[in-house]
Amino acid sequence: MKELLFDYFSAETSEITFQVILLNFLISTLMGLIIYVSYRFSHSGPVYSARFNVSLVMLTIVTTLVMAVIGNNVALSLGMVGALSIVRFRTAIKDPRDTVYIFWCIAVGICCGVSEYFIAAVGSAIIFLFLVVFGRVQRNDRYLLIVRADQKKEEEISDLILLFFKGKAIMRAKNLSGGVIEMIYELSSGILARSEQNESITNKLSGTEGVYAVNLVCQNDEVNR
Repeated sequence: MKELLFDYFSAETSEITFQVILLNFLISTLMGLIIYVSYRFSHSGPVYSARFNVSLVMLTIVTTLVMAVIGNNVALSLGMVGALSIVRFRTAIKDPRDTVYIFWCIAVGICCGVSEYFIAAVGSAIIFLFLVVFGRVQRNDRYLLIVRADQKKEEEISDLILLFFKGKAIMRAKNLSGGVIEMIYELSSGILARSEQNESITNKLSGTEGVYAVNLVCQNDEVNR
């Protein structure tokens, strides 16, 4: 029984020719460039990272390299998993879509490493079209309206804000210190755009007696790397 298990885990497949290895890496590089183009088109502004985009192509090629080394050798694959398990990656994912691209690169690299070009091509075509069409949907702006005013004017200001935004402003925080109250409201970009067609909420509040400061802060998912 021990001999049988040893033969199973140490069994190796037929040697891969140089032409096949070279073709695997060429296809892997080509697919990586397709992923590169997809990432470039689906990301824009500060959220786009050229270095991360280049690393996606490298990740595809490296995965192909790992698969070329492992092949169908079970013992070698277990050893590779054990070696990679001690590596800790500290890079934080800033955009949820980046995780999709990382898994896409790994999947393509695995397919190319075992010469499954058709699966890699069909899967990449579907993912590419999906990300190009829906990858441009990236605006998730939310606005915080921060008002500092006299505590005695709290009810008046609250009524003014709710009336201005037709009850769609959401109270998120309220702070009181030394007779000065700070109120924070959350607004969506659509509500803010429709409500400020004729007059800005900042101008309206600034002209109100008892209001010391008005700030409108935009929150979104675009961050610098």
